[in-house]
Amino acid sequence: MVSERLIIKRANRDDATQLTELSACTFQDTFGAPVNKQEDVDRYVADEMNIEKLTNELSDNANRFFLAYYDDLLIGYVKMRATIVPPELEQYHPIEIERLYVLKEYHDKKAGATLMKFCLDYASSNAYDMVWLGVWEHNYKALKFYKDFGFELFGSHPFVLGDDVQTDVLMRMALR
Repeated sequence: MVSERLIIKRANRDDATQLTELSACTFQDTFGAPVNKQEDVDRYVADEMNIEKLTNELSDNANRFFLAYYDDLLIGYVKMRATIVPPELEQYHPIEIERLYVLKEYHDKKAGATLMKFCLDYASSNAYDMVWLGVWEHNYKALKFYKDFGFELFGSHPFVLGDDVQTDVLMRMALR
């Protein structure tokens, strides 16, 4: 069973190098060519997934990063934050799953599902009543994954990938 072999731990500044490498790899696997123009992906990774930026994000107490290890190998991570609240969720106490990525060769191990269950448990045990996320409208595999967990659509916002302005659909799930 995957959950017996998968360990999830809170990340800190000491994990910045590993997190940077994993972030770039998983983003590239998910959104690289031919799905998007490679120059757009390269620019996004260089701007958003560099050691300095991720070290700063890890140092910010508003962010919660959790790393997933499968047999002691770092295979995935999640970033959660409660600082941004869409207008549609202002009446709630929401937390966002900003990033949830797993190396593609571990997708069949249900590591993503284990990470998602961890996020939902974390949110619930920390008194959040709503979990939300944004997902690219053309990432059909992720859309199905989130729908299977019970997330529902509630809006959209732009996501800029290099020179390409894309649409992320917003999804939410009530915890109470």
